[in-house]
Amino acid sequence: MPPLERAGELFIISAPSGVGKSTLIAELLPVCPRLRFSVSSTTRAPRPGEIDAKDYHFLSVEDFVQGINSGRFLEWARVHGHFYGTDRHIVEGWLDKGQDVLLDIDVQGTKLVRCAHPGARTIFVLPPSMEVLEKRLRGRATEGPEQLAIRIAAASREILEAPWYDYLVVNDNLAEAVEDLKAIVRACRLDRTVSAPALKSLFMSLIDPALTPRS
Repeated sequence: MPPLERAGELFIISAPSGVGKSTLIAELLPVCPRLRFSVSSTTRAPRPGEIDAKDYHFLSVEDFVQGINSGRFLEWARVHGHFYGTDRHIVEGWLDKGQDVLLDIDVQGTKLVRCAHPGARTIFVLPPSMEVLEKRLRGRATEGPEQLAIRIAAASREILEAPWYDYLVVNDNLAEAVEDLKAIVRACRLDRTVSAPALKSLFMSLIDPALTPRS
């Protein structure tokens, strides 16, 4: 019997700056080969080592605003003075083909995406403590004192939203946090709502064998 088609699962991961979310995603994707990562668009300048279309799609403010007006983005927001957004057509195209998709977006974006995709699975990554988070942010040395203060204040506000997420992962030990994320993805793929088409096919074959799809 050929495998039945299903819509892809949508996963959303959020975390304050400095928690290590990008590193976690980079470690997760190779061990979850069926998971497609949606590269966000932004108007901020690339940081050292960042590559266009790999880390972000770096757009001008004019191009981003044009995308907003044309309905290009599934969600978009202005964060820390810069625009960020998720390309609607890429994400929904993958989902329609049965491919699972991972979005790396903030709390505000998560709320907007869940309006369009209520079944999205949401994951919030927490730091071990605020002291550790501040130390990590200072260690990056990518922002000045004023910008650093803005990010620390924003992190406090974002963490207050964590209880509304489906899953919480503490990034204290990188390997353990990656295993936690992998377990979440695997568990969601086994959810009865995801397996419903295959279960229905099995039920129908028990009721009337003539209804069993032929290979």
